[in-house]
Amino acid sequence: MKRDTPLDIKICGLTTEEAVDRAVALGASHIGFIFFPKSPRNIEPSDAGRLADRVRGRVKIVAVTVNAGNDDLDEIVDQLSPDILQLHGSESPERVLNVKAVYGLPVMKAFSVREADDLKKIDPYIGIADRFLFDAKPPVGSELPGGNGVSFDWTLMHLLDASVDYMLSGGLNKDNIAEAVRLTGAPGIDVSSGVESAPGVKDLGLMDAFFEAAREAERQTVAGRGQ
Repeated sequence: MKRDTPLDIKICGLTTEEAVDRAVALGASHIGFIFFPKSPRNIEPSDAGRLADRVRGRVKIVAVTVNAGNDDLDEIVDQLSPDILQLHGSESPERVLNVKAVYGLPVMKAFSVREADDLKKIDPYIGIADRFLFDAKPPVGSELPGGNGVSFDWTLMHLLDASVDYMLSGGLNKDNIAEAVRLTGAPGIDVSSGVESAPGVKDLGLMDAFFEAAREAERQTVAGRGQ
């Protein structure tokens, strides 16, 4: 997809006031809260709601869930009032439709990618999911569908139809974000472990460096289009 709008940057797995405030100050378009007990970034809906209230209206608030049932989603939506629901499990197209109908919110559906055939799995969701997120397949033995700090072959993104709106995720950090943006032209990027000093611990300095590198990559992309 050729990007004619500013690069969306989502900081995911936020758990502290300091990290939320810094993400928004740096210009994040989205902030993500993870509701998955196995994740080191897991947060209670009430705590996420309190953090989100600090910046509500200045950034898109994303609730990240993994095969969550309606009881859990009821609590999350009630406490957080998210702008977007991110479904990061094995949710079917029918489930995505159901979630959209019940909660009246846009859905970003995540997919794990290792090879070209993995991208074909989005086909039944086109026209149903409002946006896609492409992450790397988790390492063997990992219980986390995302946030594992591993990347995939970004050149695969050229196989997507240009009309597919997505965020690129998986192992992004200050050192590789320029290459990721250059190779994919992704309209949005998502980072979590790449701005952490330890699993679940956001590092404000790494966040600063990531945004600086991402914005420079964006400038280079725009400059390249103008030549």
